[in-house]
Amino acid sequence: MADAQGLDLVEISAKADPPVCKIIDYQKFLYQQKKKAKEMKANAAKIVIKEIRFGPNTDEHDFQFKLKHAQEFLQEGSKVKASVFFKGRSIIYADQGEKLLLRFAVELEEYGRAEQMPKLEGKRMIMMIAPIKKK
Repeated sequence: MADAQGLDLVEISAKADPPVCKIIDYQKFLYQQKKKAKEMKANAAKIVIKEIRFGPNTDEHDFQFKLKHAQEFLQEGSKVKASVFFKGRSIIYADQGEKLLLRFAVELEEYGRAEQMPKLEGKRMIMMIAPIKKK
C-alpha cells in the first residue's frame, strides 16, 4: 500500500502485538520531530546563577547590602552562589566564613532554601541557594 501511494511504511511501536505501523512521508516525519525537539528546548527553563562574594571578616553593612541583592536575585528566580574567598593566611578564619554563610542562608530562608551546605574548595567556601517556587 505504501509503495502504491509513493510513501514510506514507518514502524511506530515495535513492542506492540501486532507491531504498529503508519504510512507516511518519512522525511516530513523526521522534520516534524526535529521541529518539536527544537521547540521543547526553547521552552525549557534556563537556570541563571548569580554569585555573591564575601571576605571572612565582612562588616555588617556590607553583609546587609549583599543580602538585599541576594533577595532580589532569588525573587527573580535565579540561583545564588554565595562564596567566601580566603586570601593568604586568612584561611585560618574558615570557621568564621562558615558562620557567615550559614547566617546568610538563615536570613534568606523566606526567599530561598540552601541547596548545598558550605563546602571548602581550595581557598573558597561555597554555598548554593535555590529560589522557592511560588504557587
